[in-house]
Amino acid sequence: MRHETLVGVLLIANMLMATRLTLTKSLSRSPRSIKRTSRSIFYPKHFNKSLPCPLWSSSFSICIDSLHKSTSPSFTSSRRFSSSSSSMATSALNDVVEANPLLDQFVFPPFDAVEPKHVRPGIRALLEKLERDLEELEQNVEPSWPKLVEPLENIVDRLAVVWGMVNHLKSVKDSSELRSAIEDVQAEKVKFQLRLGQSKPLYNAFKAIQDSPDWKTLSDARKRIVENQIKEAVLNGVSLDDDKREQFNKIEQELERLSEKFGENVLDATKKFEKLITDKKEIDGLPATALGLAAQSAVSKGHENATAENGPWVITLDAPSYIAVMQHARNRSLREEVYRAYITRASSGELDNTQLIEQILKLRLEKAKLLSYNNYAEVSMATKMATVDKAEELLEKLRRASWEAAVQDIEDLKKFSKDQGALEADDLTHWDVTFWSERLRESKYDINEEELRPFFSLPNVMDGLFDLAKTLFGIEIEPADGLAPVWNKDVKFFRVKDSSGSPVAYFYFDPYSRPSEKRQGAWMDEVVARSRVLSPDGNSSRLPVAHMVCNQTPPVGSKPSLMTFREVETVFHEFGHALQHMLTKEDEGLVAGIRGIEWDAVELPSQFMENWCYHKDTLLGIAKHYETGETLPEDVYLKLVAARTYRAGTQSLRQIRFATVDLELHTKYVPGGSESIYDVDRRVSEKTQVIPPLAEDRFLCSFSHIFAGGYAAGYYSYKWAEVLSADAFSAFEDAGLDNNKAVIETGRKFRETILALGGGKAPLEVFVQFRGREPTPDALLRHNGLIAAA
Repeated sequence: MRHETLVGVLLIANMLMATRLTLTKSLSRSPRSIKRTSRSIFYPKHFNKSLPCPLWSSSFSICIDSLHKSTSPSFTSSRRFSSSSSSMATSALNDVVEANPLLDQFVFPPFDAVEPKHVRPGIRALLEKLERDLEELEQNVEPSWPKLVEPLENIVDRLAVVWGMVNHLKSVKDSSELRSAIEDVQAEKVKFQLRLGQSKPLYNAFKAIQDSPDWKTLSDARKRIVENQIKEAVLNGVSLDDDKREQFNKIEQELERLSEKFGENVLDATKKFEKLITDKKEIDGLPATALGLAAQSAVSKGHENATAENGPWVITLDAPSYIAVMQHARNRSLREEVYRAYITRASSGELDNTQLIEQILKLRLEKAKLLSYNNYAEVSMATKMATVDKAEELLEKLRRASWEAAVQDIEDLKKFSKDQGALEADDLTHWDVTFWSERLRESKYDINEEELRPFFSLPNVMDGLFDLAKTLFGIEIEPADGLAPVWNKDVKFFRVKDSSGSPVAYFYFDPYSRPSEKRQGAWMDEVVARSRVLSPDGNSSRLPVAHMVCNQTPPVGSKPSLMTFREVETVFHEFGHALQHMLTKEDEGLVAGIRGIEWDAVELPSQFMENWCYHKDTLLGIAKHYETGETLPEDVYLKLVAARTYRAGTQSLRQIRFATVDLELHTKYVPGGSESIYDVDRRVSEKTQVIPPLAEDRFLCSFSHIFAGGYAAGYYSYKWAEVLSADAFSAFEDAGLDNNKAVIETGRKFRETILALGGGKAPLEVFVQFRGREPTPDALLRHNGLIAAA
């Protein structure tokens, strides 16, 4: 997910061309995204960890000084509350600041120290301080970089970092107390964002820069910042009359509230489903890994003596549990029960999201009309590479190329299941397709994903991923546990160094599923961005920090986390997002890393990295049996490559369904009209699903990408970026994947363009700079085995 989620990378959403990656690709293979949110944009992303400078230590100030002398990122005095120019109004407020970790001076965010009780006073004190900073900026603003952009970046960044910390904890360490605290201050936060985004003095100053004689002398990055600020200010309502602006602001406040509630309902509905099983016959077929996880879930629910062998077992709707049942449970009635529960999440009772969706769509349309657009999709596309017409054109081209292949996929399943004597062969339905697809995959390619797990232990996968990054991009990645506070004992912290050994970035990695407190999916997001203005020493730039969150199967007993091949792909995906954030060389903080990149281009590096999972040297380098050290047999590797296009038509149509219904709801749908949201989904499904959805299918009620993330009228971005990423990888194929020198040279070029330039240049220009031409969909169709159909 890019993108589950980028979702407001800056959290000043509209003001800043932000791509809040919440990239949660929860509906494709495994949910992943850039979180903002989606943010996915690496997020990364599967990416949901503590070290030697504890913030509660009496020697913390000494520790900070020593770290400042190194090349660690830090928050400079311009962003602290203790500077004389921005002292607190009262001593009481000073006391709040001093006691609140959200407002501390810190090198790395104090994730381990922040509690729900800190949110209300901390955010309110922060907003009060930023309000005064904004007033001062407006009073003294001049159309120059030092008098406009630099102080603006200080304001924007401070809110992004602190609110990002709180929002991240809600995603990975959810609690009713934290939810309540965030809900209480959210309206105040949105009010400030709107105040900032609608500032006419700032808007006029940016217009003056654009109209000045010096405009042509500005760098590409600075021009992009100015153009983006002007465009986003207009989209934020700066040009509206007072009464319309007041209406606009009420809409924005309500949309924020509704989106938060939507996501909470999905999480609660997912957690609510539990099926206790005591008879092992009921879960016949589940592999040992899934049984261990189910027993572990049972222990967490109070069944202290539960074991993988003897149970009891608890089945949940969390991804590792749900997928295992759908792929392997021979008990058809169990598959049906779990499937029906999954597609009806958050669609009934107090957690029903139906009316929330109606309200969200109604308000988005009202917002579009206020801004003089025909529909919300046009608002969304104003800051993307594509237009509505171009996005629909691509989706239809891919749909036509995928349909016959998808029909054949179902026919193959029917024939195979019939040959196996399956009673349901003549009536295959949704809870049968995944099960029989897995059996046919095993038969056709002799591949059993569960049997492959021992070859993909998390430590080996990460080592191999880091080796690949060293080869392609000339970086070293090393553990730095203990350097930064973390939010859970399983979180790991890493330092990224260039070829000279100097640190260039840092990142957190939170790999395991925690259904009771962590939302589903996989995502990447920024913690802090690279910035010249926020440099700790005034010379170099502040270094970027990212986090990657995943939801894979945790270690069971003495075994490490053993991954499916799809989970391996997911880690590579989110790491691609993180690389774009961390390896940027752009020093203008408002367009560094994933900031300022058009949403439909932000999935390029993440999907690009997935291709390396099929590269022989890369895969065999990570596929080592966790007990024996045996390398994955080459014939198995060849089968994995052959299986890459297995059911590609079906998988393509699935994504096209999601993208198309998203565009339909944001272009043609009339809230409160004769057609319901579910009618729209069924109409779209007639052309995108070979087996029609069940009448009670309510997947829209858990479609967090577009209703609780940043992908509204933007889910097509996954396919749009797939075209870019496949074409980018074809540059390595053209150079010769077996030619190590050529791979290294092409990798360095990829780093210096796609990864280094950030949002400082238009993504099409960046792509052409790397590839030498504009992108075509040929490589994507070829990789998916659909080129003949096209």
